[in-house]
Amino acid sequence: MKGKRKVSTKRYQKRYDEAYEPDMEQINSEIAELQAAEQEDRDEERDPGDDALTDVRSALPSIAIVGRPNVGKSSLFNAILKRRQAIVHFDSGVTRDRVSASGVFDKCRFTLFDTGGLGMYQGEKRGVGFWDRMIEEQVDAAIASADTILFVVDVQAGLSPLDKNIAAKIRTCGKKVLLVANKADNAGFEKHADEFYELGFDKVYTVSCLHRRGIDDMMTEAVAGLPRIREGRKVTRPLRIAVFGRPNVGKSSLVNRMLGEQRVIVSDVPGTTRDTIDVEFMLPCRDELVPAMIVDTAGLRKRSKVDDAVEQYSNMRAAEALETCDIVLFVIESSVGFATAQDKSIARMVEESGKGCIIVANKWDIRADGKRAQEMLEDIHTSLPKMRYAPVVFTSAKTGYNFDALYEAIAQLRGQMSLKISTSMLNRVIQDAVTRNLPPVVGTKPLKIYYGTMTSSTPPKAVLFVNKVSYCADTYKTYLVNYFRKAFGFVGFPVFIRLQERERRDLSEVVNHQGSTGKKHVANAKQYKEKKQKSIAAKHEKRAAARKKKGSYGAFED
Repeated sequence: MKGKRKVSTKRYQKRYDEAYEPDMEQINSEIAELQAAEQEDRDEERDPGDDALTDVRSALPSIAIVGRPNVGKSSLFNAILKRRQAIVHFDSGVTRDRVSASGVFDKCRFTLFDTGGLGMYQGEKRGVGFWDRMIEEQVDAAIASADTILFVVDVQAGLSPLDKNIAAKIRTCGKKVLLVANKADNAGFEKHADEFYELGFDKVYTVSCLHRRGIDDMMTEAVAGLPRIREGRKVTRPLRIAVFGRPNVGKSSLVNRMLGEQRVIVSDVPGTTRDTIDVEFMLPCRDELVPAMIVDTAGLRKRSKVDDAVEQYSNMRAAEALETCDIVLFVIESSVGFATAQDKSIARMVEESGKGCIIVANKWDIRADGKRAQEMLEDIHTSLPKMRYAPVVFTSAKTGYNFDALYEAIAQLRGQMSLKISTSMLNRVIQDAVTRNLPPVVGTKPLKIYYGTMTSSTPPKAVLFVNKVSYCADTYKTYLVNYFRKAFGFVGFPVFIRLQERERRDLSEVVNHQGSTGKKHVANAKQYKEKKQKSIAAKHEKRAAARKKKGSYGAFED
């Protein structure tokens, strides 16, 4: 059996190339005008008070939770917020950094801080571990910035010398302190709370995070006297930026450099960060300061190497941060010189999420083999071929090198998020793309693109109505993606194209096309089909009535 003759389109392509050249300058000018109009609308709607350095969120009163290890601080943190945010485990020392989140109680909005357990005595220097020193610095910073302090003790374990040491330290801070006896799961444990009056506080608040007992009474006193945010004030949603990467690539150092302070613990030990750390700050975005939230996540290792429950929880929190963020800073190591196998796995996660991405090649000060930026860029694109849409910024969190370029890339992606592509503009670009490069013939018939529409702008998603999906070659679909990216200036976001089969007649109804009769069809193919069936049924009924009437006349004639 002879195979089907392959149809060549080279001569037709040559004829189209000579006769037609798409007016890309006019398309780009129209897109620029659209972006300028949207920017003017945003400037008119923006509140002048939004430009102040002190945003509404940063002006919130703060409440800090402190105590020795394994007394239930993270459980109390989650119970107050009424959601699982901090990692809770039976092992002590799980929490290391200051974990913060916004909460609301009795119409009072506040920022809640969870801290690591203080496992060392005041003034102790000999035999103190690295983590104990780092945790103590984080706790001191939380106490200094807090309006109210929740000092948590374990009612089941009883009073310990470490509790007395922490109480003496907190008492001298001059802040409002509430003594919270946690794990009072029944009336018997509540009776043991009396021994904590030895610490010198006026009242002991017994709570049970497991059964949510006593939390409302404690929070009523905690927010008493705290300033309220006035009603009706518009709160700007911050730009959420998540920092992703494998362990020990410098994610926490990058966060600290962007914040201008030692906000999170940094060490050479992989797996230092466990919780997702959300920190609000004002991001320098070209000529303005934008409210933003940067999220530091735990380093992601291969699933086969994850054998710890805490690390599994860390990976789950990192996946949640990826779903809720707007822009991802994908951090890799310049010192390695290329993307590793784990980098490729993380890149696949970022691409499938559809979030805007910036590849941050950190540790440029110790880059491999002294490579130049262009050489390193080629190696990164070779090892991450599907991430070519993401801009690459070479930085050094240690020295602060090239952070202006990083801020500029973030501003570019932020502007991309507000870009709206009209349907007419999309179909014009589709026509230019098809005229420029005809679809290859797959099978017996060529691909025909009738119509296209944008279903999402962040990330850009387009639906193209075609005669048959199988007629579109994968290479041509890739060509369309690249053509859209070039025409509309899509940078940092993956472009998704979905093909949907439609007949030409059904398509005319979808776009309200007027036929040769001049009558406007319905806009839904299903409605058109139902209408047609009703029309046919009515015609049959009319014919049947005519036959019946004719038969009755014949009976009279007889």
